[in-house]
Parts: sequence; C-alpha cells; structure tokens
Amino acid sequence: QVQLVESGGGLVQAGGSHRLSCAASGRTFSAYAMGWFRQAPGKEREIVAAITRSGGNTYYARSVKGRFTISRDNAKNTVYLQMNSLKPEDTAVYYCAAKWAGSDYVLSVRLEYDYWGQGTQVTVSS
Repeated sequence: QVQLVESGGGLVQAGGSHRLSCAASGRTFSAYAMGWFRQAPGKEREIVAAITRSGGNTYYARSVKGRFTISRDNAKNTVYLQMNSLKPEDTAVYYCAAKWAGSDYVLSVRLEYDYWGQGTQVTVSS
C-alpha cells in the first residue's frame, strides 16, 4: 500500500510556470506506475500525464503536451509535474495517483489507479 501527498498548488498568472510534487510513503515506490489527474468544477476527473515505474516512458493528454512534464525521483519517493505556459483552463484540483505495476507500463485511464492523493488546487489567473 502507498499513501500520496501532493504539494505545490497555488495561484499562478497565465503564461507562468509552476511545479507540483507528490510524495509517496513506503519502500516500494519504484514498483508503482504514477499519474497526475485534474478535475475542474463541474467536470470529470481527467488524465494529465503518466509515467512508468522506471520513468522511462511517459504519456500526456493532448491539452498539456508540450507544456507539462512529468518526472519522478525514485530515490526520493516523489513524482513531479512541471507546468509551463499555464492557461486559465488549466485551473483545477490536481491529483496524484499510483498503481502497483508488474512491468514497466504507463497507465492513462483513471480506473486503472488504486491509490489517490487528496489533491492540490491550482488556479491560473488571466
């Protein structure tokens, strides 16, 4: 089992950059595929980015590709989401998610994940 705690949310101006972190408990973080999701008011929770347990492969939603970067540091039990060129439509609660992975695959579907953080609010002002 793993517990996830997101941090780094806040208010950012459009065009700016911001980085989210997700710290995981446990000694087997490197065995988990990780993902970042977001949920805006009145909308479904959607995938933002995902990364394999090794960090060797990533997935991005079309809406953030080229602007956001997911990465992980298995020695620090942490996954990051670097967000650049932020837009007002990026405003949402951002969630970190994890799933124990038997091999090095990336997961892009919400229902595939077993563990979730509490979320952190990111607000982009125009």
